Amino acid sequence: MRPTVLCFSGLDPSGGAGLQADIEAIGQSGAHAAIACTALTIQNSQQVFGFEATSKELLLAQANAVVGDLPIKCVKSGMLGTTDNIAALAEFLREHPDYLYVLDPVLVANSGGSLGDQATLVKAFVELIPLATVITPNTVELRALTGLDDIEQATHKLFEMGANAVLVKGGHENTPDHIRNVLYADGKMLAESRCPRLEGQYHGSGCSLASFIAGRLALGDSLKIAVQHSETWLFGVLKQAEIPIPNGQKIPKRF
Repeated sequence: MRPTVLCFSGLDPSGGAGLQADIEAIGQSGAHAAIACTALTIQNSQQVFGFEATSKELLLAQANAVVGDLPIKCVKSGMLGTTDNIAALAEFLREHPDYLYVLDPVLVANSGGSLGDQATLVKAFVELIPLATVITPNTVELRALTGLDDIEQATHKLFEMGANAVLVKGGHENTPDHIRNVLYADGKMLAESRCPRLEGQYHGSGCSLASFIAGRLALGDSLKIAVQHSETWLFGVLKQAEIPIPNGQKIPKRF
């Protein structure tokens, strides 16, 4: 069977982000996706209205049910929603130190909707940071996690907090004609990429990128190669994105 990525993420009824994005992106990477649902959200492709988090007991029961059944090589997390779920995931990862782990530190949706109490979640993420093979924050999340505004200083702070590798995504920065992503490992720049900035906002782009990276890591790519494959794939997916409503967020066309 194909190598498996076990995803800890929330359900998005619109299908644009969350678990559906994870499943589609991992499938496109060539790996198989297994699911541990962290929350049921109330949202569409444009706005988050609320959510109900899974209990930590149910979350771990979902994960443990597939551990002995599927060839899990990598774990990916997105929306975790509560500090209990963050602690449960940390417990699970410590029990399985051989799993690779992609941490997408989701705090808010692209629409700005809350996916948990940000200040509380930021403090709890400290437990997950040293366990991650790579962390994939956008610059908003990077600043929230570290409390620092300068990108270089904030990235350095993540390594002081125990990070092994960090992919800093520049989509939220004021660069009107391009997006710059930078991959760091062991505190040093490993790779840099630039792509043209596409028009509009995209629902689920971060989920898709992190999940594709997880899929490629599960298949045996090095981190640098996994990120390069993922960025190339995502750019093509975003160019084909579909528009649910005029002037609204676009949904990546992952197939």
